Amino acid sequence: MSGPGAGRSTVPSQPAEPVAPSVAAVRRRSWAPYALLLPSLVFLALFFATPMGQAFALGLQDGNGNWSLASIEVMIRDPHFQDAIWTTLALVVFVLPVQFILAMSMALVINARLKGQGLWLYVFALPLGISELAAGIVWVSIFTQSGYLNTILQGLGLVDTRIIWQSAETPWLILATIVIAEAWRATSIIMIILVAGLQSIPPEYLEAADVYGATTWQKLRRVILPMLRPSLQVALILRAILAFQVFATVVALGGTGVTVLSKEAVRWANAIDNDNVAAAYAGLILIMSVSATILFLRLLPSREEQYA
Repeated sequence: MSGPGAGRSTVPSQPAEPVAPSVAAVRRRSWAPYALLLPSLVFLALFFATPMGQAFALGLQDGNGNWSLASIEVMIRDPHFQDAIWTTLALVVFVLPVQFILAMSMALVINARLKGQGLWLYVFALPLGISELAAGIVWVSIFTQSGYLNTILQGLGLVDTRIIWQSAETPWLILATIVIAEAWRATSIIMIILVAGLQSIPPEYLEAADVYGATTWQKLRRVILPMLRPSLQVALILRAILAFQVFATVVALGGTGVTVLSKEAVRWANAIDNDNVAAAYAGLILIMSVSATILFLRLLPSREEQYA
């Protein structure tokens, strides 16, 4: 064969050897995540860890600054202590299931992409723009003896006399009004977290469930809820912490008929002017919040944690 390329053998070119990163580059990469976390760690240390330590220290001191358990003893012997702790626990127990069912229903409606999806989202998220005290005042106007609820019930002929919803003689009824107000005010927080979790579920899983003939309940139980575990974990932890700290709604709706731990902490700090006992109440709220967090982390582990 003749020609300019005759007799010339074609040798495949060798791939270029990868260039190993330098030691300095490796070190920079290893420190990069910690550098990004540093501002958050500084913020938490200054505005969370330091006040928390000071509050615990204050709760373990007497009025003269000496280390003592006297403040904790005063807190436990306080006549309002048992009522406050049981009411706080009752709020957590009743509010969480109600809010979870409502938030899950709202999230499924939004995720179904029905007509007017954006409108539904705005309507459901509206209570987020209302403060806790303002929400309590709104519900006072509903539940007061001459409020909207009694007016509607009388107008429909369901009751003959106006119901006293906020009487000190029926604290359970006051508690029910607080649960309703808190469920209305803060369900949107859980809903937004659940909507984000629902939208992160790959549609292929739900399509496969449809192919195998799964019902809506089976898809919810076998597909959606197991894959929502991380979102449920975050939502329940956040809501439990907020429920332990509820204050303004209780003051607005309960008045002097119902008390909670945060209300007692404020009473000891302002009305009685004893910061040590108030700090003991605050420390108890923190311990209960951390305990609830650990409980939810154990009960609702993510898939990675479950099979680790």
